Amino acid sequence: MRLYITLTAGALSVASLAFAHGDVAPQAVNTDSLPEVGEDWLFENPYRAETAGEEVWHEAIRIGASGYNQNCARCHGLEGVSGGLAPDLRFLEAEEFGDEWYMERYRHGYTQNGTTKMPAFGELLGQEAGWAIRTYVETRPDPDAMAEYTDELAAIRDDLAANGTTPDALDADAITARLTEIGAAIPTMSGAPVADSIASRAAVQIDGTAEGYETAAETLTIGLSAAQ
Repeated sequence: MRLYITLTAGALSVASLAFAHGDVAPQAVNTDSLPEVGEDWLFENPYRAETAGEEVWHEAIRIGASGYNQNCARCHGLEGVSGGLAPDLRFLEAEEFGDEWYMERYRHGYTQNGTTKMPAFGELLGQEAGWAIRTYVETRPDPDAMAEYTDELAAIRDDLAANGTTPDALDADAITARLTEIGAAIPTMSGAPVADSIASRAAVQIDGTAEGYETAAETLTIGLSAAQ
């Protein structure tokens, strides 16, 4: 059974474990390509695909990944995988209840015994950046499920790398369909309906051109290396 972070007293004690953030200045996140969400702070993620559409969802993940790696990974871990001191945000439920917990911490930070364990990011980075980071975190794939497809994804990567310079040698539709199928089979840790896996990323990048094949092969290479 997965452990989900909730707003119960017991879970708050887990979520409030002390972790030193250090004197690292927050890095600005460019959200110009995302729809503005207004001045009033929301309590539910506006950038989910079912709400904003897949194009906005993909862009939110892209921006959120950058924002997370610059401002959050130092404590919460690369790709959201916590080392144990800070909460593992991948398990925070992808629904309004989890959104409220997330945004409360994002906006106001966390202080324990007069010591700032997490700075307040709300006024520094803005609401759009916060929801973009939230979108990225909640779409992290289940690593155990990813492991089941490692060999097949490596074979697809090798095929793309070996034959991508001659686009006619590959069946772009068939490869895209299989990557999409694999992506759909990989669950998230948060309960979000779609994971941002290397399979789904590579599927979007394949467009039948040599450049697209090269980009998809690089995505698979990087993702497979990180999983090892």
